[in-house]
Amino acid sequence: MPIPWLLAWLAIGAGGTWLARRYAVRHQLLDAPGERRAHTVPTPRGGGIGIVVALLLSGLWLLGTTTEPFALAAALLGMTLVAAVGLVDDHRPLSPWWRLGVQAIASALLAAGAWLETGDAVLALVAFALAMVLTNVWNFMDGIDGIAATQAILVAMAIGLLHAGAMSPWALALGAATLGFLPFNVPKARIFLGDVGSGTLGFVIAALLVQVLADLPRTQWSPWLLPPSAFLIDASLTLAGRIRRGEQWWTPHALHAYQRWARVAGSHGIVTAAYAGWTVASIALMAFLNRWNGAGDGVLVVVAAWYIGGTGIWLLLQGPQWQGKGVPR
Repeated sequence: MPIPWLLAWLAIGAGGTWLARRYAVRHQLLDAPGERRAHTVPTPRGGGIGIVVALLLSGLWLLGTTTEPFALAAALLGMTLVAAVGLVDDHRPLSPWWRLGVQAIASALLAAGAWLETGDAVLALVAFALAMVLTNVWNFMDGIDGIAATQAILVAMAIGLLHAGAMSPWALALGAATLGFLPFNVPKARIFLGDVGSGTLGFVIAALLVQVLADLPRTQWSPWLLPPSAFLIDASLTLAGRIRRGEQWWTPHALHAYQRWARVAGSHGIVTAAYAGWTVASIALMAFLNRWNGAGDGVLVVVAAWYIGGTGIWLLLQGPQWQGKGVPR
């Protein structure tokens, strides 16, 4: 993608965030501090709308040139649904079941696009599952300053730069637009992504990963589980623990490993940087494994070991020494 286009998406992301902040302040769309939240002052939400606009415009532009129009059109429609329900929820809280219902429709659209483009029923099922999971994972993990945005930038840039696929320019647009949002969200954040932003990031990353998998034989799929591993490990293990304890897993909480770490560290920036470091390392490992041809079983073992190592770190962060008071945001 030409650099002027990337600068345009970055500018839309930044300008849209600035306008969203003014709108949120004027209409009192503020997240108040609370026991389950990590900030101490009311903070505007909904800043992800600028990213949505950039993704919509870049996606429509790409639609006229792509070799995979069904997949991209389905991704755009699904993204619009996820962003719309998130935008409504940012204005007036919705039932989580309403949100899940709309997300299921969006995920089904993505699955249908994958099937129409490839005729692969397995890929279609993977597309539905990935969209449902990552849409909610990015929402769950958007709890301290900068973490959801930096993870989205890193994963998107890995896809855009390391895989020459039909939707790779869209991945670069996602990275650029989110980079435009990031200065408003680093500690101390002046605005949050909101559901309109976090859900959109997760859904579009799922769509981009599906496009990658569609271009590869199944024996080469597993390394692409590495870039989102930080979020997948923390979100899935925390959710499993809440379900095991009989908690209402769909309600807000502050039990993720990154939240515990931030309370003890007294800094959002340290934790966000640490998660970014893990993801950079996972991308480097993925790039190495992608060059390791003909060693499918060995690659699976390495990927599994990476996830096991991450699980060990997550378990360490559940210890009593990581219980603490809230940290200023």
